[in-house]
Amino acid sequence: MRPEAEPVDVDEPLAVDVPPAPHDASGERVPTRDLAGLAPPARPARRWTPRRVVATPAALDHPHGRRIARRVEALGIEVERLRANRLTGVRGATERETYARAKATMALVVSPPSRRKLQPIAPSADWRFDLAEGCPAHCQYCYLAGSLSGPPVTRVYADLDDILASLADYAGRGTVTSRSAGRAAEGTTFEASCYTDPLALEHLTGSWRRAVEHFAGWDAPVQLRWTTKYADVDTFVGLPHAGRTRVRFSVNCRPVSERMEGGTASVPHRLAALRRLALDGYPVGLTVAPIMPLPGWREHYGELLDAVAGAVAGVPGLDLTAELITHRFTPGSKEVLLGWYPRTRLEMDESARSRRYGRFGAVKYVYPRDTMAELRTWFDRELAARLPACRVLYWT
Repeated sequence: MRPEAEPVDVDEPLAVDVPPAPHDASGERVPTRDLAGLAPPARPARRWTPRRVVATPAALDHPHGRRIARRVEALGIEVERLRANRLTGVRGATERETYARAKATMALVVSPPSRRKLQPIAPSADWRFDLAEGCPAHCQYCYLAGSLSGPPVTRVYADLDDILASLADYAGRGTVTSRSAGRAAEGTTFEASCYTDPLALEHLTGSWRRAVEHFAGWDAPVQLRWTTKYADVDTFVGLPHAGRTRVRFSVNCRPVSERMEGGTASVPHRLAALRRLALDGYPVGLTVAPIMPLPGWREHYGELLDAVAGAVAGVPGLDLTAELITHRFTPGSKEVLLGWYPRTRLEMDESARSRRYGRFGAVKYVYPRDTMAELRTWFDRELAARLPACRVLYWT
């Protein structure tokens, strides 16, 4: 059994098992002078190694659960078999200790019944389905903060075969992209990365590779969609995909990616991975998020778009999309993030934002209307000029 995370000194920066930005997935510092450098890493990408892996009895009743357990043990990581379908031993003496322990833990479980009833996920896709929840990265603006209950343990679902088999009931019933004049050609779309990062976990689970194969063999107008901040695409290159999986890479300008996205692959490595998949015939995409009007933001985001243009140059039959998402937060997510990252420089000043209400009256804080209009006008113009082949799916 590998030791659990040591207690964290609240007066020191949070220590984690993955290197903070600006290091790439191999752990080496990335030169910041050339964002457009697209050479792949000289050594294999460093992969997340959880300190603790646990499996519930229910998870090991499923063939895929047993496959994951064997896969993890083959990597030299012990799998702790729990006696009951309940996770224990995660909470520490402080919130930051609990965070560190949870972020170092992977739990093999069965998806809860609520996750098996799919919900629309506007504006991204017709339906959302989950193969895991939780993420080992350390993004200071984490979208999962306040969205998932309890400590941020990464839970992977053992009932993969049942999850994939159930998707057929939703084909042809989409209400988001299927009814969009500009996106109906995508067929019924299924988003599989709302609550996790697939490439952060794929070497441990093999779940998304099986999903790609499932969609490739599905004789229907359907599309699998997922997004990532990692670059370990080796097992997807050469995989039969029938053009039914769109892989999007979450990217941001240098001040955000280098300072606020700890433990992820560098943007140049993500773009190199995007190029590899595009050359292999995958539809690919950019998730530019969260967009922030930082000092010099036009120059920083211009540099990013130029790097993308370099990454996709000369790709035959390029199918490239962009999803543009501005930064927003809720009172609950702010509280959680400040607990996780008390020294963050992430701007979360309610007085500088506009208050909006989401579904069921939930409050969120977004940029003021004038700022949003300025950002959107710039991105619309610059994407058209620098990436004319890119199709913008939505702005939010």
